[in-house]
Amino acid sequence: MADRRKFLKTLAGGSAGAMLAGLPAAAPGLPSPPAIADEAYWELVKAQFSVRPGLIMMNAANLCPSPRAVAEAVSTLTRAVDADASFQNRAQFDAMREQARSAIAAQIGADPAELAITRNTSEGNNTIVQGLELGPGDEVVIWDENHPTNREAWQVRARRDGFQVRQVSVDPTGSLIEPFLRAMGSATRVLSVSHLSNLTGVLLPAGELCAEARNRGVYVHLDGAQTFGSHVLDLHAIACDSYASSSHKWYCGPKEAGILYVRADRISEVWATDVGVGYAETPEHGARKFESLGQRDDACVAAMVTAAELHDRIGKERIEARVRELTEALIAGLQEAVPGISFSMPPSPRSRGGVVIFQLPGKDGREVFSRLYDEHGVAGAPTGGIRLSPHIYNTLADVHHAVSAVAALA
Repeated sequence: MADRRKFLKTLAGGSAGAMLAGLPAAAPGLPSPPAIADEAYWELVKAQFSVRPGLIMMNAANLCPSPRAVAEAVSTLTRAVDADASFQNRAQFDAMREQARSAIAAQIGADPAELAITRNTSEGNNTIVQGLELGPGDEVVIWDENHPTNREAWQVRARRDGFQVRQVSVDPTGSLIEPFLRAMGSATRVLSVSHLSNLTGVLLPAGELCAEARNRGVYVHLDGAQTFGSHVLDLHAIACDSYASSSHKWYCGPKEAGILYVRADRISEVWATDVGVGYAETPEHGARKFESLGQRDDACVAAMVTAAELHDRIGKERIEARVRELTEALIAGLQEAVPGISFSMPPSPRSRGGVVIFQLPGKDGREVFSRLYDEHGVAGAPTGGIRLSPHIYNTLADVHHAVSAVAALA
């Protein structure tokens, strides 16, 4: 198998460049950010996406549209596979996968060998849940706002293997770290939490939490579904032990692609849950051992290169600043336009991200969610009441329209 991989790698070196050269530019017509006024620039960013006229997408916490360049890359690469499914032709996708791995690792403050290209956050979370050595007498501390793949998955495994799961609640108006510190005891082996809650919009102080856990010898896993692509990340600085996320949310990448970061000195402690062609337990292979998943959608994985290029083109600091600008404009607008509105997020902007969750007095959240879309062309989610999560394909005009729509239904 090693010989086959070496053979394919050799083939890839000569053909991947040609394939990449044939892909559409990541952001055609998009100048460098400082070249023009801010809102005009973001209008050009919005123009990179194919969202139908009259629809305002504010559901980034669930699913983002891909820019046309990413969608076209998937289509182009899929046609390339269908036109020639030989080993020789498909070898070039190995090189593109490695290019995506290196680009994304640089964006999130990780080494390429620490990064697995998975199918989504759920797969990454479950790899950690199933891969760590745990048994009777051990304890895992989780947040009650975790996604089911980071909450129920732990509970199911605990029933099978006899360890305990302790669930922690957090008051958004109080300390976001003390409840976890109180919950961790001598039996605690793992702390597994969402970096940013999709249920309340709470952004945990991950760096502080990881430092406290490390002092206690506790492994920390972060579900980063809501921060990959929306926040500036430096996973080495945060010092978590693992981090999982998806390409299809804030990263605006291809669907059914994701990442799993495992810190270099922790990789050997996590068992791979899938073992197949290409599996290897070596330092050089690193976190790649977690992506031995059988036949993948090569085009989808390779198109992550285009998504990475878009993020590099705009800049991760500028993306986070824009998400925060839209979020704070949305919150301020709703507070002014809708008397009696209540929010689930913390009062401090530092402790929240791009997830805005609110309740309207005397209104059913699911009905408002439906009417926002049907009558006003605003796509959100009914999570916790009404959830709106704006992103780089939104403008301040979109925010003002959403505020007016909510006010009309209040």
